[in-house]
Amino acid sequence: MSDMKQAIQIEQAIDIPSGKIRLEGELKLPQGATGVVLFAHGSGSSRHSPRNQYVARVIREAGVGTLLFDLLTKQEEAIDALTGELRFDIEFLAKRLVDATNWITAQPATQHLRIGYFGASTGAAAALIAAVELPNIVAAIVSRGGRPDLAGRVLSKVNASTLLIVGGHDDVVIGLNEKAYAQLTCEKELKIVPGATHLFEEPGTLEQVAQLASAWFKKKLQPRASAQGA
Repeated sequence: MSDMKQAIQIEQAIDIPSGKIRLEGELKLPQGATGVVLFAHGSGSSRHSPRNQYVARVIREAGVGTLLFDLLTKQEEAIDALTGELRFDIEFLAKRLVDATNWITAQPATQHLRIGYFGASTGAAAALIAAVELPNIVAAIVSRGGRPDLAGRVLSKVNASTLLIVGGHDDVVIGLNEKAYAQLTCEKELKIVPGATHLFEEPGTLEQVAQLASAWFKKKLQPRASAQGA
């Protein structure tokens, strides 16, 4: 499948200010998009990740825009590759996601769009925390093989519609997601993809993730006027 099915209205490289640094990203909006999904990737990943790029493409085919950006600068990525000190600093990652969200909601071309988060691994916890920081802005979250348990104390405060997706062979993470799911009080679903391990590398499993995510965002990121009846 390709973007040819959904004409792209805006496609641009962007720099998002976050404190003293700037985060590189790419924004793509299909014609008539009512929402945009920000990607919060996990450790060792980036906006160039083939998995993230594939899921983003399927989301755009559903008529929803995407913003893929790097949560870490190149220098920070190099440090994290050696020490692992940033990938589990969930508050730090969440702050970056909040900054990106504030940036995109301030742009004339995107300020009317509803906001969703797609989080993978530790990025899922950052997405949940950022959603609590921005309760009137973030409408939907999808976690792929995520660690929502790392959002711990704020789980009960999330009000964005949340979908947790876990691989059927990812036993430890299934348990962590089930515990986090029990603490969520928002609209929620937990989907287990049979035969999938943590990275959904098995044939057809990432496609299932993409379809589940795109359907969730298409439903939850409707225009505000009609969202009440969605």
